Amino acid sequence: MAADSKGPGVRALPLSNEEVESRFRSVTLAQFLAELPDELTILHDADLQARLRWVEPSELADPTPYLMDGEFVLTAGLPLMGEGGTADAIDAYVERLAGAKVCALGFGLTPYHDVVPPALAASCRRHGLTLLEVPPTVPFAAIGLQFAQLLESDSAKVFRQLAETNRLLMRSVLSPRPDQEVLGTLVQRVPCWAVLVGADGKVRARAGSNPADLVTLGPLLQRLFSGSGPRVELDSYPSPGSEFVVGHPLRSTRDVNLGALVIGSTERLSPAHNNIVSSAVGLLELLSRQRTSGSLAPSQLATALLLHPETLATGTAREVSAAKDLLAQSLGSTRSAPMRVVQGVNVDAPQWRSSDSPVRELLQWRRIFDTKLVEITEYGFAAVTRLKVDDAAVAEAERLGWRLVIGDPVELNNLPAAHQRVGALRARARATAETLRVDSVTWSVTGLLGREAGAMLAGQVLAPLLEPERQDALLDVLRGWLAQNGNWDATAKALGLHRNSVRRQIGVVSELLDRDLNDAQTRADLWIALQYAPPAP
Repeated sequence: MAADSKGPGVRALPLSNEEVESRFRSVTLAQFLAELPDELTILHDADLQARLRWVEPSELADPTPYLMDGEFVLTAGLPLMGEGGTADAIDAYVERLAGAKVCALGFGLTPYHDVVPPALAASCRRHGLTLLEVPPTVPFAAIGLQFAQLLESDSAKVFRQLAETNRLLMRSVLSPRPDQEVLGTLVQRVPCWAVLVGADGKVRARAGSNPADLVTLGPLLQRLFSGSGPRVELDSYPSPGSEFVVGHPLRSTRDVNLGALVIGSTERLSPAHNNIVSSAVGLLELLSRQRTSGSLAPSQLATALLLHPETLATGTAREVSAAKDLLAQSLGSTRSAPMRVVQGVNVDAPQWRSSDSPVRELLQWRRIFDTKLVEITEYGFAAVTRLKVDDAAVAEAERLGWRLVIGDPVELNNLPAAHQRVGALRARARATAETLRVDSVTWSVTGLLGREAGAMLAGQVLAPLLEPERQDALLDVLRGWLAQNGNWDATAKALGLHRNSVRRQIGVVSELLDRDLNDAQTRADLWIALQYAPPAP
């Protein structure tokens, strides 16, 4: 086909490899026309970038019931003979083809027509249908064969690009930041933005231009997380690049929600693009399952610390960096975020003990806290996590009968001290049946002891003074005397009593308690117990 006969907009060559790689589109009309013999002539071109689905010869007056969108119809003009050759009949014929979204019409010369009817060319221009003149030297079968060969070649190219993309996705999984790398590869190969949301409803990673925020995605995520099975949710937002939004659930082998991948695009994705998205969903689901069920990183980390416990304190920069990489993979998060120690006690079963096979409990806490570093203990469990452990995670644990002690954010070398601080509050969490946060607790003896334990202490230490006839006066004198550090004159002045009266009543307290009130430990025990003494009747 001569260059000067192609009309404006026709490319002399098919799409380049880069364009195919970036768009993964099916064969366009321009690509197809560039492969046809020079003898064909374009009489009118409407949309040469339209995607071409198939080439179909037909001599029916109305072939549209048998056509799909984007077909190239070939006719020798039999429908335009006799009554079908009037201007109105030709226009109706073209209108039907345009309504069926035919990509182009090829009109063959002979045996019925020597030239293309002028009315046909006029109607094609009027209805926006590409029209080509096919000379007798070019059989319709040759055009169909050329399309099949081109489609096969383009499909092979797409498959090669898909294989390359899948290779890059697999490489991303092995990186130190697999979630972010997978999303980065996805948006490079598919025209979309992507947001990865964890089971806690928080964004784990995002990539692409103008991704929707969590507020916008809220209703879609709610539908995803409340469903089950391999389903997707569709939506559309007014912001650019969000005309088509698809949410893909990430689920465990037992259909437990592990998170979601949400992608948004300007137009519907092609089958090849959807293939890439499906691969990314599978890999992200695998990563989520590894975070909650197991991977190689924790065993490597444990081995390194067991055999070389001095690594974190005196190791080389390279050794410390390697340990932090393994820790980041074990926690399913970045290396920069601080860590927290979380301990849990079961208030519904105070004598809780781990079973012979605590796999279910272990997987449960791995999922809730998004970490592989979980220990099943005699009192319950301990976990190391990057999460802040928000109200949703606390509520889920409490529904299961547990109360948590949530540590303050620390770096790697401070984890043992953080574990001790959390452990100091564990008894209080069990006694009060309340979840506690280390960074919101008052660090004093009374603050750590808790009301229930304090009341028990008061009942034991102050028992002889709690009888109704003695409680009011003696407790007030003891409290005032201890507050003044045993100073008789200062106590008498503060209580409005005579100095000798204070001495006599403190002597009675000493006899009733049978304890030496000059002993510092005794005074400390009494002062703490007084903080929890019941009010006088």
